[in-house]
Amino acid sequence: MKYLDGSFLEGGGQICRNALALSTLTGESFKMDKIRLGRKQPGLKQQHLTAINTLKELCDAKTNPVKVGSVQLDYEPGLLKSKSMTVDIKTAGSTTLLLQAILLPLSFGSRSCTISLIGGTDAAWSQPFDYMKEVYFPHLYKFVKKLDIKLLRRGYFPKGGGKIELSVSPKFKRKDFSDFSDFVKEVHQNVPRIDLMERGKIIQIKGVAHSAQELAKREVVERMVERAKFSLKSLDVPVNIRQEYSQTHSTGCGITLWAVCSTDEDELSMINPVRLGSDSLGELKKSAEKVGEEAALRMMAQLKLNAPVDRYLGDGLVPWLMFGGKYKVTEVSKHCKTNVWTTNHFVKNKVELEDNIVSCEF
Repeated sequence: MKYLDGSFLEGGGQICRNALALSTLTGESFKMDKIRLGRKQPGLKQQHLTAINTLKELCDAKTNPVKVGSVQLDYEPGLLKSKSMTVDIKTAGSTTLLLQAILLPLSFGSRSCTISLIGGTDAAWSQPFDYMKEVYFPHLYKFVKKLDIKLLRRGYFPKGGGKIELSVSPKFKRKDFSDFSDFVKEVHQNVPRIDLMERGKIIQIKGVAHSAQELAKREVVERMVERAKFSLKSLDVPVNIRQEYSQTHSTGCGITLWAVCSTDEDELSMINPVRLGSDSLGELKKSAEKVGEEAALRMMAQLKLNAPVDRYLGDGLVPWLMFGGKYKVTEVSKHCKTNVWTTNHFVKNKVELEDNIVSCEF
């Protein structure tokens, strides 16, 4: 059984989520204590409990008794399988953070399945839905037969109530390999490795600006878009930001941007796409103009660092490096370092971090 110190580096919930994903896929049990000790309210939150309970259904895992506030988790996975299900966090807890725990094992599950997730889709301290769909997911398509994520309803703080639908059809099934090393080797030999070392030329900026319907009279979405476009003007590239108002349980708004880049003059890479993202959420006493400007300035800051992987994608791709590859990240965050540390507890081919390059060689 692996032992993980939940207070390592940033000491947040990401250690728990990634350990759950890696443990479920590898079949290696783990014990973790000091969970989220680096947070104001230590211990498991509702979204972590939801992840644990979801994975228990997907692999018949056994755990010690846990509840909100628990700081210790003993997790013993069984055989990974797949099934369609609805998972309700029951709070505005982030559905995209829940995905960190279930997406990796589901991608190599026993069959195709559809998972409906209910909770927050655009929440503070997590990547919004549009970032996951447009920046993160394109890097994972090569590992599966099919991977699709749909937004059925936005969910803002404090009521949540957002709904997304995840559909996965595995190309490689973990259950077909008794030895995890054989499984990793099979994927490594049949999937192009992650290779993201050059950013290339900025082709265009795309995005989504969204808001609860009740803010339409104040033209919140239009104002976010106008300011974002103004702030991005110096890039001298096309900027296309979709505008969206929708019925939601709570009032909220936000904007997500992504830069589409290419190292090839003629075409964009579908195997190793270069997309860098940024976002900003609305909040009380924060103008729509400020939200749009904030997302744009964050985008500009990432682009100035001239790397093909932004700081958030930099930590999200770490577990997938077990199959081989390397990438250059704009900034190495504590989350990235934590993910490297967590992943290396479970995989034989160690992930390395040197300067701004994350890699795993066979």
